[in-house]
Amino acid sequence: MRPNNFRRLNERQVSELVVASRDGSEISTVFQTGELIEAPNWAPDGKWLIYNADGRLFRISPDGSDGPHRINTAPVEDLNNDHVIAPDGKSIYVSSNDSHLYRCPIDGGLPVKISNDQDPARLFTYYLHGISPDGETLAYVGYERGSGKTVTRICTIPSSGGADIELSDGSCAVDGPEYSADGKWIYYNSEAAATQPGHAQIFRMWNDGSGVEQLTHDERVNWFPHAAPDGTMFVYISFPSGTLGHPADKEVIIRTMNPDGSNQRDIDTFNGGQGTINVTSWSPDSSHFAYVRYPMLT
Repeated sequence: MRPNNFRRLNERQVSELVVASRDGSEISTVFQTGELIEAPNWAPDGKWLIYNADGRLFRISPDGSDGPHRINTAPVEDLNNDHVIAPDGKSIYVSSNDSHLYRCPIDGGLPVKISNDQDPARLFTYYLHGISPDGETLAYVGYERGSGKTVTRICTIPSSGGADIELSDGSCAVDGPEYSADGKWIYYNSEAAATQPGHAQIFRMWNDGSGVEQLTHDERVNWFPHAAPDGTMFVYISFPSGTLGHPADKEVIIRTMNPDGSNQRDIDTFNGGQGTINVTSWSPDSSHFAYVRYPMLT
């Protein structure tokens, strides 16, 4: 039985799947629906955007002319908005609401569990966010509630399955780990420098967890940095000051920056947040990226 506890849109609200050029000069709505859709990925061959909706995956052409078509992941049909595509385009890795990670053929097929069974007392959940350029390693957030408080860590695991490696110590809230285009860095958001709860900024570390650097230093709450394949730019989502976590229905800004955090630029402002750009959505040629807006119809 499929769960029925997925988030829904509000009355008169729609989802808009948007494609923007990297400089924001062209922004186009390619698909609109009254159903909640989230977190597009752009397939490495450039032919499809893949998003999640109601616990399942769908694909649509980047201009919206073909699709959406369902990608069969049965019996795992409680997927959330954390999913990434293998660099070779053959597989998609997904996070399930059963707390585990799975690999599924890109065209659909039987999912294979790749995450590890944890001690039930840890109340541990895997939230997937990144894959290394060679496709060998996944970066995820280890979310743990068994101690009576929430602890999050930046972690990695081999994409074929294997040992979990913790790269951060759980001393502050972290999320959204993603590899740089050359695989040397992991970018993420963190509250390590926060002077008030929830004030996340963008950071990076070497892929072994060393050399932590803070890259953004502003009054807004910044999440989910995504590397362009050519390595020249990142896109991220910026929430209003005082935001806790990455909730839905906030006035968010899509921004770009250089890999060192410089040259921050606003691309689009709209009602969004959770589901807008949780995972990487760059086109393979680095010319465009995709995201989801959630406007209210008048």
